[in-house]
Amino acid sequence: MTMSLKELMNAPMRPGRLDWIGLRPARRETLKAVDEARVEIGGGLVGDHFTGPADAKRMVSMIQAEHLVAVAGILGRPAVTPFMTRRNLVISGLNLLALKGRTFTIGEALFAYTGPCAPCGRMDENLGPGGFQAMRGHGGIITRVLRPGTIRVGDAVVVLDLPQQPSLALLTYPDEE
Repeated sequence: MTMSLKELMNAPMRPGRLDWIGLRPARRETLKAVDEARVEIGGGLVGDHFTGPADAKRMVSMIQAEHLVAVAGILGRPAVTPFMTRRNLVISGLNLLALKGRTFTIGEALFAYTGPCAPCGRMDENLGPGGFQAMRGHGGIITRVLRPGTIRVGDAVVVLDLPQQPSLALLTYPDEE
C-alpha cells in the first residue's frame, strides 16, 4: 500500500540522542560543555545567557551531529565542533527539520520546534572563510520550552504524536509554510 505524502510527513520517527550540551555564559564568550542542564520556560538552559519571555521562539538551539560532519566536509576541515557553531544542543540520529509542527521530549523537558536556526555572520569568524555559506541549510533549529526539566547527555530525543492543538501552529514561522 502506498502512503500519501501527508501520511509520510506524519509518520512516526525513531528516537534520536542528545550528544552534547553547551552553555553560553555571556554574549561572545566561549561555550561551556556540561553533562546535564536544567531547562526552564522563558529562560531556556539555566546558565546560558539567553533570557526571554515565556513565549520566546529561540529558547534553546539545536544542531544535528551529522551536519557538523557535513559542514566540515564543505569547508575542507577535518572537523567542526559544537563550540564553533554556538548551538546549545547536539542531537544525533534524528532529522531535526522533520520536527516542524511537532513536540518532543529530551529527558524531563518538553520542546516545540519554532523554526530553523539560520547562520549568522559569526560563522565566518568561527569557521573561517565560507563558514556562513557552509552553515546554510545545516544550522539546526530553534525551540521553545513547553515543560521544564533536567536534560542529560545520552538522553533520548522522543518525538511525540503530531499536536492536536491548533495553537501549536503558531510555533512556526509564517514564511516556512
